[in-house]
Amino acid sequence: MLNAVIRFALRYRLLVVVMSLALMVYGSYLATTMPIDVFPDLDRPRVIIITECPGLATEEVESLITQPIEIALLGANGVQAVRSQTTAGLNVIYIEFDWSTEIRAARQTVQERLQTLAGILPEGIRPQMTPPASIMGQIVIAGVYRQPGPQGGELFPLGKTGFLAELVQLGEKRQVSIWKPIERHRPESWQSIPLEKIEWLTSDDLQSTGLPPERRAMLTISGQSHEVTFATAESQQMALRAIGDWVIRPRLLKVTGVAEVFLQGGDRKQYQVLIDPTALLEYGVSLQEVEQALKESNINTSGGFAATGETERPIRVLGRLGPDSRVVLEDLRKVPIKVNEDRTVLLSQVARVVEGPQFKRGDGSVNGRPGVVFTIVKQPHVDTRSLTDRLTAALQESEASLPADIVINSELFRLKNFIDRGIFNVGEALVIGAVLVLIILFLFLLNFRTTFITLTAIPLSLVITTLVFRILGYITGTHLSINVMTLGGIAVAMGELVDDAIVDVENIFRRLKENNSSATPKSALQVVYDASKEIRSAIVFGTAVVILVFLPLFALSGVEGRLFAPLGVAYIVSILASLVVSLTVTPVLSYYLLPQSKATHAEHDGRLLRVLKWMASYLIHFSMARPYWLLLITWSLVGFAAWEMAHLGRNFLPQFDEGSILVNVTLPAGSSLQASNQISGIIDAKFRAMQQSAKNPHGEIIHFVRRTGRAEMDEHAAPVNAGEYILSMNPDSGRHREDIIKQLLAELRDEAPGVDIEVEQPLAHLISHMVSGVYAQIAIKINGDDLDTLQQLSERVKTTIQNVPGVTPPVVESIRQTEELHIRLRPDDLALHGLTRGYVAQVLQTALQGEVVSHRSGCAGYPRD
Repeated sequence: MLNAVIRFALRYRLLVVVMSLALMVYGSYLATTMPIDVFPDLDRPRVIIITECPGLATEEVESLITQPIEIALLGANGVQAVRSQTTAGLNVIYIEFDWSTEIRAARQTVQERLQTLAGILPEGIRPQMTPPASIMGQIVIAGVYRQPGPQGGELFPLGKTGFLAELVQLGEKRQVSIWKPIERHRPESWQSIPLEKIEWLTSDDLQSTGLPPERRAMLTISGQSHEVTFATAESQQMALRAIGDWVIRPRLLKVTGVAEVFLQGGDRKQYQVLIDPTALLEYGVSLQEVEQALKESNINTSGGFAATGETERPIRVLGRLGPDSRVVLEDLRKVPIKVNEDRTVLLSQVARVVEGPQFKRGDGSVNGRPGVVFTIVKQPHVDTRSLTDRLTAALQESEASLPADIVINSELFRLKNFIDRGIFNVGEALVIGAVLVLIILFLFLLNFRTTFITLTAIPLSLVITTLVFRILGYITGTHLSINVMTLGGIAVAMGELVDDAIVDVENIFRRLKENNSSATPKSALQVVYDASKEIRSAIVFGTAVVILVFLPLFALSGVEGRLFAPLGVAYIVSILASLVVSLTVTPVLSYYLLPQSKATHAEHDGRLLRVLKWMASYLIHFSMARPYWLLLITWSLVGFAAWEMAHLGRNFLPQFDEGSILVNVTLPAGSSLQASNQISGIIDAKFRAMQQSAKNPHGEIIHFVRRTGRAEMDEHAAPVNAGEYILSMNPDSGRHREDIIKQLLAELRDEAPGVDIEVEQPLAHLISHMVSGVYAQIAIKINGDDLDTLQQLSERVKTTIQNVPGVTPPVVESIRQTEELHIRLRPDDLALHGLTRGYVAQVLQTALQGEVVSHRSGCAGYPRD
């Protein structure tokens, strides 16, 4: 059959050449359109369930929520593992399915099992499935924050003029400057606007709005008066979060391929009703009456239609509060709570109504400045690089619509940067390998034509590999990507891609020389055919042996199989492609180029080849004369190599330089968010000293971002005592990454004693969690049902392993008991006063924690409260 292929190629020579050129063009185009990623598709079918349980302690969440859900999911069709994280008021459950399960079928299975929990879970508890997302899908971390002015002061928009007022506090004095922004990211380029007059408004002018008198002023610019509000830091954080929730996040979710956008930092605004217990007693009002009145005072209803002649108009009863915040506060104060014969009790008589931040379980900062951090997660099987470009454009559009004092930094973390760097390095290795092959070929053959014929096997094999990848993608439904593993397989095969062509060309070249020196030379076409047929069995046998070596890769299962199988596919496909090229294109090009070559009429080999043959002859004679010594030395070296290999270190993946460093900061259990923010302030100062700037061009850090606690509906259920920094490192700092990490570990532990500090890399962090369920390369798990015993054993293990060479200071996962304040209800007193446990519990929960009684619809600039 192979001989028939050779005959067909030589018979239809022009067709083979044209098809080869077409393959080169089309395959090159396909290569530019293929998705590029750092690793192959590792998205194991996984469903995540998040359950918000306000007011429940950790043990209550575990017993009432987590265990019933886990029991319902165990044994479901395709479920391989169920893991959970439980904390106060929240649980997160990870359900992993078999690799062959489709994600839609997996989500349907989970949804069906959740339906069986109706009536089992406590009232008001609703488990929610998170959107389908890639396991390593955190591709972009961006942040929005307020930048300082040209003089280092705070910036505030001046109405709709487009100008910014800068407030600089100089001791007890205040200095106000007016600026016209030119380029948002270069405040030094802004134009100064003369300020003619400034008049600070007094409390009478403010008409009891609740704002401090010194925070509002009338400015006269070019003869016109403008009112400016110098908002407090708290108000600025609430406004920043409103921009994040209602301007930036919807724009990002609009981008095709985005699964979810999580926000951390800033403050969500609320209209808070602070009840005065003494006033409730004085006016005879209960807490339930206040709640009911508030619920009934924020609602729109329909009044049907008003028909007039041939037209009709819908009737709406507008009772919902808003949109102006000042009007909302005034309307809330006038809400009637209780109607008496003498007068109506208003809300303002029993409570104080203010604007305030919502209680939060997470925070964030950008380059040490308070801000809102966006964590953008992609959908499975989406090209990371193209999605990152679309996200960058969306963030730039959002930034253009905001005042110039607000800056969006989209370069805090980009997985695309690591992908580009990794692909560039592997591609560079491919180019270097191709150049070395070219040099070796020319030195051995000393003929441009034979070198050209042989080298055609490399690009043709690569484009055929690209075409096969695209065909496999259509068959399997999942498009294969260009990644480190596929390029690695091609790089390994690079030297072998030309093997078949070299053997074929060399044999054709030799037979043509013999034919030219023969007394009765044959036709060049017959010589080329006979020479190709002569070595065909040896080439096929050698290719088959090489392919068999890589077949065990396809026996790997789990993450290992998904990771290394593409390497084997790329290698085998490229080798088979080179075999096809040597059967078709190589004989055709040899027929067109070699018969007329002067080298085929030469009498001797090239000079280098003659020298090597001369050296080889002596080496062969020496080996045949002492075979036993040669075998003894050979097997001794094999045994020594096997012994050395047995003592080599083993890692699942090599240590990549991701260009970013992840610093985990964990405070003792029970620490508050305020304590975490205080420690973060110390760490921020350290990072700012290492940050690149005009004064420090060789700073080790370009940007750094902090995420403390967790975001709403985020699967990473971190407590408020845990936070992380992501540092974008400066490749031109002149320092090695390992030296920087060692310095950070030493200095941060000195700056924050008693705080656990871990330093790793973001992608390695996610891979560790994907493989083992924990964010570490080495994890020791101790199982049991007694937390005190588990805690003692964990501390004993920590003490035992912390002195092992090569181990960074171990950290015990924060599954610890924290102190609680218990309020026990006395049955006798409840019976005496005729109170139920539910009534007292609700009153205490509202008094201590608060309760959301109503929501106000929001839009850009007018957040929901």
